[in-house]
Amino acid sequence: MASRPNGDIKDPALADKGVGRIAWAAREMPVIARISERFRKEQPLKGLRVSGCLHITTETANLALAMKEGGADVVLCASNPLSTQDDVAAALVHEYGIPTFAIKGEDNETYYGHIHSALDHGPSITLDDGADLVTAIHKERTDLLKSIVGGAEETTTGVIRLQAMAEDGALKYPIIAVNEADTKHFFDNRYGTGQSTLDGITRATNIMWAGRKVVVFGYGWCGRGVANRARGMGAHVTVIEVEPVKALEAIMDGFSVTNSMEAAKTGEVFITVTGGFKAIGRQHLELMRDGAILANSGHFNVEIDIPALEEMSEGKHEIRSFVEEYRLKDGRRIYLLAEGRLINLSAAEGHPSSVMDMSFANQALSVEYLAKSGGTLEPGVYPVPKETDREVGRLKLSSMGIEIDSLSSEQQVYLESWEEGT
Repeated sequence: MASRPNGDIKDPALADKGVGRIAWAAREMPVIARISERFRKEQPLKGLRVSGCLHITTETANLALAMKEGGADVVLCASNPLSTQDDVAAALVHEYGIPTFAIKGEDNETYYGHIHSALDHGPSITLDDGADLVTAIHKERTDLLKSIVGGAEETTTGVIRLQAMAEDGALKYPIIAVNEADTKHFFDNRYGTGQSTLDGITRATNIMWAGRKVVVFGYGWCGRGVANRARGMGAHVTVIEVEPVKALEAIMDGFSVTNSMEAAKTGEVFITVTGGFKAIGRQHLELMRDGAILANSGHFNVEIDIPALEEMSEGKHEIRSFVEEYRLKDGRRIYLLAEGRLINLSAAEGHPSSVMDMSFANQALSVEYLAKSGGTLEPGVYPVPKETDREVGRLKLSSMGIEIDSLSSEQQVYLESWEEGT
């Protein structure tokens, strides 16, 4: 490969701070540490060029370092304009030699320019969080397809996009849906998103949660986590859901469930975690009370109809970091957090390292699986292999000092037999 830039970051002087924070996160990531140790010995990724479009955080840094230990040549860019931790990006470039293209607050032109810089690496494997990297390859960089063995996708929104591509016959290489692993969505999506979303809103606004009327749009694993954490802080939580079974589950979990128009009239804090488009639209904005707070913890900022909010307003200004006050033409004020982007990564630090340990263990092992596949997988969206999922769970339990039982041979035979009965 031709020589390439070392990256594009905010300030090299932040590197020392980033090194310390990466090391602190590593203390909470024992599974990645064990994988990294094995990778160092076995070199299963030797010769692979990995381009990753991920949130540039301390946890991502530990994933990148593990892949580098395994022999991979890694380049990173941001998967969201507001999610980069600038000190981490500086440390990756100047202390660990991993080219990184990411600056917190970058505009759209810079964001997509950074994606193309990561693709100039000529990847054999891609890592994505939202499928922007994969989409760019298929729309603008099809010349790269011939050298790509496969990829992995981290989040719900990205998996939805990739499945749509596969159904249309547009996806040209295999992608492992890391988000669908049990050791990812049961823990990362539920506990990680729940805690970090409330953390981001609290840091941005300093509101009191107890007694607050909170409306959560979506009751997938992320929505479950947000709703439960908000209730745990004393909020009165209403869930909005379009899937009948999920709505029923929310009711049986003890939450109020209603339609979005009714909730718009009474809610005080609105949180979107649907992975969809315009969960909060003009019709909702027209009904909201003065002082309503809007936050998004879904991947893209299209879950809130920001263009409609702009049209309804006579002006806006930043009243606090990550808090914009929109003054509507009828005199009401609505507060949009973090430009409608991921509140947990924009205004806070994202998920706790201990839960990302499992998510990124799945990423690392999925890259190894793709490397061993040698390009034999057909284009499509694949689940994380069950043995990989179980191995991540086993390693996490082991790191916690917990031992569990295993089935005896007699018990295993019974479960696999159809002849035993009453």
